[in-house]
Amino acid sequence: MQPIVTAPVSTRLRLDAIDLVRGVVMVLMVLDHTRDFVHRGGQFNNPLDPASTTVLLYITRWVTHLCAPTFVLLAGLGVGLRRIRGAGSGDVAWFLFTRGAWLVLLELTLFRLIIWWNVDVTSFAAFLQVIWATGVAMVALSALVRLPLAAIGTIAAVILLGHNLLDGIRVPFWFPGTPAPLPTPGGILWMLVHQGGFFPLGGADGPVVFDRYPVLPWFGLMAAGYVMAEIYRWEPARRRRFLLGAAAAMLAAFVVLRGFNVYGDPRHWAPQPTLIQSAMDVMNVEKYPPSLAYVLVTLLPALTTLAALDGRAIAGGLWGAVVTFGRVPFFFYLLQWVTAHVSGMVVTALLGKSLSPFFLNVLDYATMQPPPDFGGPLWAVYVCWLVSLLAMYPLCRWFAGVKARRRGVDGSSRDRLCKLRAAQSLGRPKIRHGCRFMILPSSFASSGNSGS
Repeated sequence: MQPIVTAPVSTRLRLDAIDLVRGVVMVLMVLDHTRDFVHRGGQFNNPLDPASTTVLLYITRWVTHLCAPTFVLLAGLGVGLRRIRGAGSGDVAWFLFTRGAWLVLLELTLFRLIIWWNVDVTSFAAFLQVIWATGVAMVALSALVRLPLAAIGTIAAVILLGHNLLDGIRVPFWFPGTPAPLPTPGGILWMLVHQGGFFPLGGADGPVVFDRYPVLPWFGLMAAGYVMAEIYRWEPARRRRFLLGAAAAMLAAFVVLRGFNVYGDPRHWAPQPTLIQSAMDVMNVEKYPPSLAYVLVTLLPALTTLAALDGRAIAGGLWGAVVTFGRVPFFFYLLQWVTAHVSGMVVTALLGKSLSPFFLNVLDYATMQPPPDFGGPLWAVYVCWLVSLLAMYPLCRWFAGVKARRRGVDGSSRDRLCKLRAAQSLGRPKIRHGCRFMILPSSFASSGNSGS
């Protein structure tokens, strides 16, 4: 009988690092959505246009590019960690399918209401964003988890490296009231998979759907994260070398592909009147859908931070608060839409403007002439962002405690299941972590890195 090795510290440190990275991008996400509702013209102007933006506005928008790809990659990583802890392929597939279907349903119902505070689904049915893309990617991944990891990794690599080859396949742009032909069923499917855009349900007069997150590249990121979880079987030093090496390779690829306009983004950059504006144009990579150049440059900070924090304790204080945010991502995502909306209403009311724009939807914004006037200066965005984080922290800390207590109550049945799997596993020691048994490779227990 193999010994039980107690190693809760190492596992907790690795999870804290992942939660911190997730928490950081979620904090940045609040900045982005707060800007949408608080900044004057935030819904209508392009903050990444070098000809019209300012340096601060450009940075305010660009740093939030880090959010979605990191969030989706870590979602896949989290599912991969379930596999490493001993969940069978059937359990993982069922989790992915049910969780993904639930996210899709919530995007079409709850978040349709929370984002817009508007219930007119007869004209505007749905706004498909990151929750939609994450949910569909999970459902798709559920069909692949029985494949070898090498096969899943190959699929992810082909999608991420090659999907920009499909940029030339375009469905003609359609918008209500324009003479453009209606998208065909095949055209709508292509929009959902790769192009994005507007399309009606049930004919030209039907409710409109706006797909902002076509799912193919996001599925590639989800699958890549799922495979990436394997590095958490490795010794910490090897894992850190891999993460830093991957980040360096991605940086080099971005410099070559983007710098010389070789491949990887549908829009080439061009020299601008000033050096700063030229740099802005280089970094203005396509998010909808995420180009290869976008993925390369936006995942660099996440991989570098995961390497830097691997094996390091994250104490309380500011970084501890960010870890707390990262432990309750769905709850946080729901709250931040409410705080962003309320922040915009408060600033708009203080400036003596009408609050009616806060009960419109994206279709209204796109068709109203002149555009609705709401929001205020950019500095107000930062004030509201900080206030929102302070307001959300006690709620997130409370909910994180609820989740922890629930895991404690439900842990006994998981213990029995994991013990059974441990008994069936050959050459793999049982590692007790809290109230749960985790299955890890034998090299982990013998490496002497339990405290890293």
